Amino acid sequence: MRFESANPSVVRSIRQRDLLNTWLRTVVKPRPLPDLADYRPECLADELPDMMGFVVEGRGDEARFLITQEGATLTKVYGSEHLDPRKLTNRYLDDAIGPERYEHVVTLYRTCLACKRPTYSISMVQDPDGKDVQYERLLLPFGSAGRVEQIVGSYKAISIDGHFKISNLMGMRPRAIPQIIVRAVIDQDIVRSSTHVRASEDIIDLS
Repeated sequence: MRFESANPSVVRSIRQRDLLNTWLRTVVKPRPLPDLADYRPECLADELPDMMGFVVEGRGDEARFLITQEGATLTKVYGSEHLDPRKLTNRYLDDAIGPERYEHVVTLYRTCLACKRPTYSISMVQDPDGKDVQYERLLLPFGSAGRVEQIVGSYKAISIDGHFKISNLMGMRPRAIPQIIVRAVIDQDIVRSSTHVRASEDIIDLS
C-alpha cells in the first residue's frame, strides 16, 4: 500500500486540521513524539464523539491496537450500538471490526507506528441507500523514548449528496467495502515548538 509524503494541508476537515495543528505544537525538542498528557486541543470536548483512543501493544507487524475510548458517533458507524457500553472499550481493533475489515485498514495504523508521524486517509463508501460518502481518518501518534505507545484517531464522514445514514457505514457488514483513495504520511513542514501547548482548563482523559 503506497503512501504519499504530505504537509498538513492534505487534511480536508477543518476540525481535523485543528487537531493536527495542536499535535504539531505539542511536539517538544528533542523528543520525536509528543506525550499524550500534553495534548489538549481546545475543541476536544466537541470532537470526542468522532474520536477513538488506542494503546499500542507490541511492535511492528505484531502490534495490536487496544481501544480505550470510542466516540458515540463511531459506535453507530461501526455498527456497535447493540453492545453493552462497558464492552466498547478494552477490546482490540481487529476484534471490533472483524478480520476482513481489519486487513483493509491495518496498514494505516502500522504506517503511523513505523513513521512516527500522523497518517491521513480518505475512503469512499456507500451508505445503506447507496449514497457515496467520504470517510476521512486522521491518526495521531504519541509516546516516549521514540516509540509510539498511543494513537488518537479522528474520523469524519462527509457526503456531497447531503444527508446520509451512518449506521454500520464502516461495520463488519456494510453495503460496500470502502475503497481507500488517499493515503498520506504528514511528514512535511513539521515545525517543533520549544514550549508545550497551553493546557485546557477542562482535562479530558483519552488514555
